[in-house]
Amino acid sequence: MSAVAMDIPQNVTVRVGDAEFSVSRGTRVKNFIRRYLPDLEPECLGAIVANRTVDLEAPIAASCEVIPLTYDSKEGARIYRSTLIVMLCEAIQRLFPGARANVGQSIADGYYFDVVKDPPLSALDVDAIRAEMLAMIGRKEAIATMRVPSRQAIDVFESRGRKWTADIVRATRRSFVPLVTMGKEVDLAFHPLLPTAERIRNFDVKPYAEGLVLLMPPAGKANEAPRPLSNHQAVFAVYRETRSWNRLVGVESVGDLNRAVINGTIAEVIRVAEALHERRIATLADEVHRRGARLVLVAGPSSSGKTTFVKRLRMQLLAIGVRPKELSVDNYYVDREKTPRDENGDYDFECIEAIDLDLLNEHLARLMQGEEVAMPRYSFQRGKRDTKTTPIRLEPGEVLLMEGIHGLNDRLTPAVSDEQKLRIYVSALTQLCIDDHNRIFTSDSRLLRRIVRDRKFRGYTALDTLRQWPKVRAGEERWIFPFQERADLVFNSTLVYEHAALKVHAERFLMEVPEDDPALAEAARLLEFLDLFVPIFTDDVPATSILREFLGGSAFDY
Repeated sequence: MSAVAMDIPQNVTVRVGDAEFSVSRGTRVKNFIRRYLPDLEPECLGAIVANRTVDLEAPIAASCEVIPLTYDSKEGARIYRSTLIVMLCEAIQRLFPGARANVGQSIADGYYFDVVKDPPLSALDVDAIRAEMLAMIGRKEAIATMRVPSRQAIDVFESRGRKWTADIVRATRRSFVPLVTMGKEVDLAFHPLLPTAERIRNFDVKPYAEGLVLLMPPAGKANEAPRPLSNHQAVFAVYRETRSWNRLVGVESVGDLNRAVINGTIAEVIRVAEALHERRIATLADEVHRRGARLVLVAGPSSSGKTTFVKRLRMQLLAIGVRPKELSVDNYYVDREKTPRDENGDYDFECIEAIDLDLLNEHLARLMQGEEVAMPRYSFQRGKRDTKTTPIRLEPGEVLLMEGIHGLNDRLTPAVSDEQKLRIYVSALTQLCIDDHNRIFTSDSRLLRRIVRDRKFRGYTALDTLRQWPKVRAGEERWIFPFQERADLVFNSTLVYEHAALKVHAERFLMEVPEDDPALAEAARLLEFLDLFVPIFTDDVPATSILREFLGGSAFDY
């Protein structure tokens, strides 16, 4: 048989901003950056090539746009953080062979890890781990990634007692999987990584609870040391509680969840997970009653399920004889033309000044005194209040439920004394792990919820949601997360099975993102994440579930 010649040009055109470069096909990203963008080379952590996030070793195989990534970008920060986790797990194995590191909750600018060893982890052990990681940077140690047959990877992980990771490899049904190692530890390479440790500038490792916290530099500031740990006890306690729930359900990892779907026990998993939610909400209702609160403020980030939580809390309050009434902060927005603008000149609906604080507090003060007020109705379509109002009065023994992103900020409700208020923080604090060393990002869980809800019920495509998400996250970082430790109570709205339930919808909607749009990089990452899950039918998801706020079919009106 004669050879078939393929007419493939040897050179490709690379666009960076307004500039174009002709380079040899297959040129690696790191070599391109070093030759054509030398000033950026020391800070570059990876690149977006043809709208896909890649590492520095990736080849440029066709004409495309290349966007170099530094720590200033979320993609660059993810490469930096993922590399640090590989280094941490390697250091633990070098110093304490056989010890187990299990990733947990995000805390401040870092991640918590349980470290199981005998004797238990000490402060001196943590100092030794930090010193070993610094030595890796000084030695410019290589971080090797490779593609190996899946059967071989399963054998490697099972021989090391890494059952969760072996289960992930089985579920992917791929012939080959990417692995990463620095010598002692071996992991699945879920994200692009740095090729060596030398570009890591700042990090810290601090003892915390029974483990440690791996701290990263502040967002966009790779040359700054991590900020000191602040008080995160309330959120951390919920993390511990949710991990305990997952053990009760029998689903602690994605592999456990996939097994439940395949063997047919997922319906029971759903029922138990929903029952645990109901028990927690009932406990919170009891606490509202015990404390004699007159105003219950419910706050949390986007797509955390606040609206359904308030409706279910209302049911539980009625069940114990407490009559609740609801007041929506959304009705107290100022008219559109009075809304402050952000640094780009766009209306900033997330800032607290977008709310008519004077009118809201006048009404709250009068309600606390038993007076009737005319609650406004705000039209988001017209950007102003309607002429019609809704009369509301708080009778003796009644409690006012108020939901809004600023609920934990004292500037929202100065007219009500602290003795009369109870603050509840609601968020989807995902505690299901991919495996021992790889966590599911809480923000990804909320983003997937929002993509599904926006596409099904609000007329927004996945592309629209992905484009808006950075602004949403920026608002959360400024107006929500700094106040979360002011909460009196915390409710974790995550459900251990939710990613498998959201997968069918989210996957379909993410596939609509055009190949030539920059948002494809994020869409592709989310699609790769969803590929880890075996999907489920949602018939067993109850109509009162928080997940129904996003999937549809809820028993509540929104």
